[in-house]
Amino acid sequence: MFARIAELPFLVVLIGIGGLAMFVPAAHGAAIGDIETSRVFFYSGLLVVIFTGLLVISTLNYRPAREAPSLLVGLLAAFVVLPAVLAVPVNEVVQYASFLDAWFEMVSALTTTGATVFDAYWLLPSTIHLWRGIVAWLGGLLFWICALAIFAPMSIGGFEIRDRFSEMSDWSEIGGVQRVAPADRLRRISVALAPLYATLTVVLWIALLIAGEAPTAALVHAMSTLSTSGISAVGGFYRAESGLVGEVLVFAFFVFALSRLTYSRGLIAEERIPFWRDSELRLGLSLAGFVSVALFARHFLGAYDAEASGEATNIFLAFWGGLFTVTSFLTTTGFESAHWLGATDWSGLSTPGLLLVGLSLIGGGIATTAGGVKLLRVYALMKHGQRELERLVHPHSIGGAGQTARRIRREGAYVAWIFFMLFAFSIAATIVLLSLFGVQFETGMVLTVAVLSNTGPLAEIAGEAPIAFSGLPDPALVVLSLAMILGRLEALAIIAMLNPEFWRR
Repeated sequence: MFARIAELPFLVVLIGIGGLAMFVPAAHGAAIGDIETSRVFFYSGLLVVIFTGLLVISTLNYRPAREAPSLLVGLLAAFVVLPAVLAVPVNEVVQYASFLDAWFEMVSALTTTGATVFDAYWLLPSTIHLWRGIVAWLGGLLFWICALAIFAPMSIGGFEIRDRFSEMSDWSEIGGVQRVAPADRLRRISVALAPLYATLTVVLWIALLIAGEAPTAALVHAMSTLSTSGISAVGGFYRAESGLVGEVLVFAFFVFALSRLTYSRGLIAEERIPFWRDSELRLGLSLAGFVSVALFARHFLGAYDAEASGEATNIFLAFWGGLFTVTSFLTTTGFESAHWLGATDWSGLSTPGLLLVGLSLIGGGIATTAGGVKLLRVYALMKHGQRELERLVHPHSIGGAGQTARRIRREGAYVAWIFFMLFAFSIAATIVLLSLFGVQFETGMVLTVAVLSNTGPLAEIAGEAPIAFSGLPDPALVVLSLAMILGRLEALAIIAMLNPEFWRR
C-alpha cells in the first residue's frame, strides 16, 4: 500500500493528507460543542478527499522522467498550492478574514514560520488554533522527511557543506547514480521518521498536561515546539497554565532543532559519533549559553545599580527568562518566556531586539524544522576563519585535522559564504519590494528577517513596538508569503531547479 502511494505525484499525496487532517479539528469542534466549526471542517475535508480521489485516478499512470527533480518541484508547488486548500475551512469559519489572509496564515503555518494576521487570538475558536498547530506540525514533519529524502542526496539544504563521500550509505548517490529510487527512499524515511515525530509530540503533550496545561493549549504548544512554529492557542507562555515547569519541558525539546543527529542516525550517511559531540549541537548550546550569560550580566549590573539585585528568585528568573527566549529564537521557534520582560522590570534595562534578530538569522541545525542560515554553515565559516588565523602564525602548517573538519568538504566555507550572500540578497530584495508597497524601512527589515528565517514571532518582539501583520497591504502579504517559502526551501534549492544540468543528471 505504501509503495503504491509513493508512486503517486508528490503534490497529490500531500493534498490527500491535508484533507484527512481536516477531520481532526472536525472531531475537536464536535467534542467541545462548536458544531458550526466542526461542520465546516468535516465538509471541507470530505470535499478535499473526493478531489484527491479524482486526482489519483487522473494521474494513476503518470511517471516522471526524472523522479528526484520532480520531487523537489512538487515540494515547491506544495508550499504554494497546498495552503490554498488548507485555507478553505479557515476562510469559512473566520468571517472577517479574506481568503488572502487565510492563505497567508496557512503558508505561515506550513512553513513553520508562525506569523499570524489574527492579532486577537481570543476571538478565534480554539479549533482554528488547533488547525494552525496541526498544519505547522505536518509542515515540520514534511521538512524532516524531505530534508533526508530529497535534500541530502542532492547535496542542498545545508548538506552541500558536508563531505558527501566521507561516509556513504544506501541512501546516497555515487557519480549521479542513485543507489535507492527516490520514491522508495521517500517512503522508507517517512515510515522511519513519522512514528518518532508523533511519539515525541505525544510525550511532550502529556508532560504539559501533567504540568497543568489545558488539553488544547498543551497539544498546540507540543506541536509548535517540535515544528518550531511558535504557534500558541493562549497567546504564548505568559498565559500558559503550566508556568515555569511547562517552559522547562519545552526547553528540553529544543534540542531536536539544534542537531539532526538526535533523530536521523542510521537513515543517511551520518557521522558515527554520539549526537552530543555534534558540531552543530555544541555551537548552538555555546551560542545560547554565551548570549544568555551576557544578557544576565547586563540585567544584573542594572539591578545592582538600582539596589534590587539581592532577591535570589529574581536573579534565577531573570537568567531563565533570557536562556529560554534566546534558545527559542535560535531554534527559530519564537516562544517568549513569561519571565523575559520580568528581567527588564527587575533591572530597568530594555533587551536589545537586534540580538534576537541575529540569533534567528543563524537558526538551528540542517535537516531540522528550524530555519535561518543554519549552524553548520556558521561552523564552516568559523573553522575557516580559525584556519586562516593559524596560517598567519604557521604559514606552512597543514590544516584539516580533526574528525569534524574531515567531514566538511574542502570548499565548504566557500559554499557557505555563497549562501550567506544569497541570503543577504534575498533580504535586500524583500525589503525593496515591501518598500514599494508602502512599508517603512525599519518595519520591512524586521518583517523580512522574520519571514526569511521562518521566525514569525520575531515581529512582535524585535522592534521598538510590536508589528502587526494584519495592518499590512495585501501585496505586502503576498511578498512575505513568498519570502517564507524561499526561506523554507532556501535559495540554493530554487537555483538548482533553474539549472539545466540539474534535470540532465
